[in-house]
Parts: sequence; C-alpha cells; structure tokens
Amino acid sequence: MLICVSNEYIARLAVILQEQCHKIMRIFDSRIIAFFTPVLLAIIFIIGFLFYMVYVPSTSYSGPIELNGREKILSNRLHQHVLVLAGIIGERNLTRSVALETSAQYIEKQFRNMGYSVKLQTYSIGTKKVRNIIAEIKGHRKPRSVLIVGAHYDSIEGSPGANDNASGVAAMLELARMLAKKAPASSVRFVAFVNEEPPYFKTPDMGSRVYVDRIQDKSIRIIGMFSLETMGYYRSGKKTQHYPFPFNYFYPERGNFIAFVGNLHSRGFLHRSLSLFRQHTRFPSEGVAAPAWIAGIDWSDHGSFWQKGYPALMVTDTALFRYPHYHSDEDLPKYINFDYLARVVTGLNAIILELTHNQNKAAKDR
Repeated sequence: MLICVSNEYIARLAVILQEQCHKIMRIFDSRIIAFFTPVLLAIIFIIGFLFYMVYVPSTSYSGPIELNGREKILSNRLHQHVLVLAGIIGERNLTRSVALETSAQYIEKQFRNMGYSVKLQTYSIGTKKVRNIIAEIKGHRKPRSVLIVGAHYDSIEGSPGANDNASGVAAMLELARMLAKKAPASSVRFVAFVNEEPPYFKTPDMGSRVYVDRIQDKSIRIIGMFSLETMGYYRSGKKTQHYPFPFNYFYPERGNFIAFVGNLHSRGFLHRSLSLFRQHTRFPSEGVAAPAWIAGIDWSDHGSFWQKGYPALMVTDTALFRYPHYHSDEDLPKYINFDYLARVVTGLNAIILELTHNQNKAAKDR
C-alpha cells in the first residue's frame, strides 16, 4: 500500500521531535547540574581551605648559610647544652627520676647564672614531685602582656633525647641569654616544661597542661606562645622530608627548613611571626595553620595553650616527618646541625624583640 505524506505533516513532525528532544535535554542537563553542583562546590571549598591553611606571607630564603662570629659562639653554646642534657645526663623522665631532677637543676642554674629569678611550679605524680621552671623578663611598659617561650626538658623512655628535646631546651636557654639584658615593652616568660612525653602527653599530668590550668591572674594577656620542639636536624637531599596528607602537595621535598606550625585560631600570630623571621633571617622556613586533628599539628606543649584559646606555635624541624632517629636510642647529639640551629635561634630572637616591642601590631595580627 502506498502511503503519501505531505511536506506539511513532515514539518509538523520535525517540530514535535525537536521540542521533545529539547525537553529531554533540559531534564538531562538539570539532573547533571543537580548532581555535580554540590560536588563542584565541595571541591572548590576543599581547595580554598587548603590554600587558606598553607598560605603564608613573603617567601622562604634560598641560598648559602654562613655564620657570623656571634652565631659561631652561639653554635658552640647550643652544642654544650645538648651534650650535657643528652650526653652526660642522658635519658630523663620519671623512670629515671634522678636524671630528670639533674636536668631540672641544670636549667635552673643556667637561668640564675644569666641573672634571672627562677620560679618553680611543683606538682606530684604519685609519690614523686616534678616541676616546671619559669624565668621572666618584666616588660617596662606593659608587664601584664606576656610572650611565652617554652620547651620540654624530659625525653621519651629509652632515648637520650638530643633532638627531642635537648635542642629545644638549648634554644630556649640561649634565647634567654640573648634577651637577659634587653628591656622589652612587654614581658617575656621562659618556661621549661616537664612531662611532655608519653605516658603524660595530653593528660592532666603533662607539664604544660598544669601550667595553663594554673594561670589564675586574668589580667595577664598572653600575646602568644612558642613551643620549641625538636629543632636540630636538617638535610638538603631530595625526598628527605615527608608530610601527613595532603601537605606533601604544597611543601618542599628537602628537609632543610624550620617549620612554624599553628592552628586556625593562631593563623594571624603565625603570619606575623613567620613574616618577621623571613624579614630578619637567611634560613629556609615554612608555615601552616591547620586543624589540630591533622597528624602532628598539636604534638607538643603548644597544644595545651590551644585548649585554653591562646595563640601558640610549634617551631620544629618536623620531628618524625624528617628525623630518622625520633624517639629512639639513636637520638644523639652527633645528628644535630648546631650551625643551622644557631641561625634559627638568631631568627627567633629577632621575632621576640619585634613582638614585645611592637606589641600592638602583634595583637592586631592575631
């Protein structure tokens, strides 16, 4: 049978088919948009948040590191402190309480020899007494505004603790020496913390926890806190630096820098401190402001200050993410680069002087 179809019918059919196709495409497009829009927004948020964490002002130094005469003397002083704490005294914790006591006495003596009045914050662990050790320079204009510089002096069981954390204690002691004759506008308080290492880490018996819990004078305003933690190991070879995910995509693979680590609340304090370090110091440096739940971010005494809402930073060589002898019996003075540590301490001294002389700027940047 022959069927005849007019051109008008074909045209009408084509219009109908075209309308249906457009309708189907609109439905399909809307489903694609509905599915991918939240995914894209989530991706944009994650990328933006990552850049928010890793962004820091100015650029890191890259170039030769040659010490001047004062820094060479500083390097030798740092070396001597670490040799005493990790070499002569060795492992120092409550399983070796005599060594822990000897290290405390050494720190107290160093402070007193510099002309400081030393305060002891004593508390009990079972039948044994332990203490935080405090020395302070009073600010001549705003003595109730306080910058805290701290380091823990105990070591993990089974380790002499040269890098973790005799290096941090040595840095703190030399900063105290460098600042002893200064007259800052705001106060600088040096605190040697006990019991940072397990089994006391993040417990009420951790020295820095005891310290912040006993801050009773509400008129004291803490400008910020530096936790000097595992600071002496540096390597310039490729793939000598590791990170918790996802920071490996943002930071260098060479373990030759000092890191400034803060939480999100401390981001302004981080930016101010790192900017000053880079302004005054020819040494590679990196910084991050990240949530405390990311591995390694709160692994020292600064975490205790975060719990009370104080801005605080860890200054570190990144410890186990770089140092192969972390928490081992091989954590020995011979692995520490004292010249590099001397340059870092010189930079920290510049930061402290700036923050305590220009305290209003520091507060504004928090």
